[in-house]
Amino acid sequence: MGYRTLLRDHRSVLSIAFLAMFSSSLGQSFFVGLFQAPLAAHWQLSAGQFGTAYTVVTLAAGCVMLRVGPSIDWVAPRRFAITILLALLAGVALMTLSPWWGLGVLGLGLVRLCGQGMLTHLGNTLAAREFTTLRGRAMGLASLGIPLGEALLPPLVAATLVWLSWQSFWWLLCALLALPWLLLLISAPWSIAPGNKPADHDLQGPRPFREPRFWALLPLLMSLPITMTGLFIYQAQLTESLDSSLGVYALALAGMGVAKLPGALLGGRWIDKIGPVRLARVYLLPYASAMLFAAFVGGDASVWALMVGGGLAMGAQELIASGLLIKLWGIEHLGRVRSALSAAMVFSTGIAPAAIGLALSAGMAFQAILATMLAFIIAAWCLAQRVLQVASRAPRR
Repeated sequence: MGYRTLLRDHRSVLSIAFLAMFSSSLGQSFFVGLFQAPLAAHWQLSAGQFGTAYTVVTLAAGCVMLRVGPSIDWVAPRRFAITILLALLAGVALMTLSPWWGLGVLGLGLVRLCGQGMLTHLGNTLAAREFTTLRGRAMGLASLGIPLGEALLPPLVAATLVWLSWQSFWWLLCALLALPWLLLLISAPWSIAPGNKPADHDLQGPRPFREPRFWALLPLLMSLPITMTGLFIYQAQLTESLDSSLGVYALALAGMGVAKLPGALLGGRWIDKIGPVRLARVYLLPYASAMLFAAFVGGDASVWALMVGGGLAMGAQELIASGLLIKLWGIEHLGRVRSALSAAMVFSTGIAPAAIGLALSAGMAFQAILATMLAFIIAAWCLAQRVLQVASRAPRR
């Protein structure tokens, strides 16, 4: 069965998962960053104060994910989606309408939690849980919502803000997203609750942060988002060090978005054919090769290599992560384990820019930082091999 047959026979669940991934754009860093200046001006915060507030609410969202994320294992998906969407709407209201910076930042936290956190969690978990033999392809189709948002929303913001205020744009986008959501909530067939809520879920099921194999696998799954975050945040220093320009970087960033599409579609097909374990061993190879090239060669080609190599790997990252978690802990505990992984991702990507900033302040050249990133990726790959070997022997779930 190919993608066309999958779309024909499972249109409803794939539509829900895809729309959840696309709607998560409202809380993604690339989208919120487009409104950094007007948000800071609205709340009368400096750029540094806004950055601090952003980091704080992001880390807080990671903590909440640990607590709330596992509920998708026993809450009906439709009820889960309605709750998240209402909380997201409340966050947008606070962020755009409140004249007090405290309430506005609280709203930003809700947008980050419900957007980047919970809607991504919903889309990934639904696509993984509702399919068995075609799980990889299903997750690949659902994950296309994120690169589509990255491709469509920035130019839409640039074009629309000419005649609309930034607050009006947020509400216009919410209204446009509400239409397909209402249609799916009312007419689509939703699956029932996957299980019963445990009497004391803190004492039942897997506890990832207490398992050595989770810690051994974590660096491999975090290496891509950690290092890519550094490249995004310090793009000026990256291009200067590589003897390139921000114009080339902007074009390469668009190339990264395009590269995510084959990364997701081919990654989904390969997961179904060869499994997530074998793919996990090689999916970072294009990105690691690009980093090696950039560290020792430089130039415009290095910027393109980093962005395209990173895009190919990012397209397959979520599919591989979900496949490995299911292999090791089972589909019935996917919500709990994915919550732990998502929280770890949030924490690490919040801390990584600070660590790189300290290295730059200490006079470390960006090529040396790239070499350090590459060494981290290699060390993470080596650390994960024993766990991947165990996962390769696990039965298909």
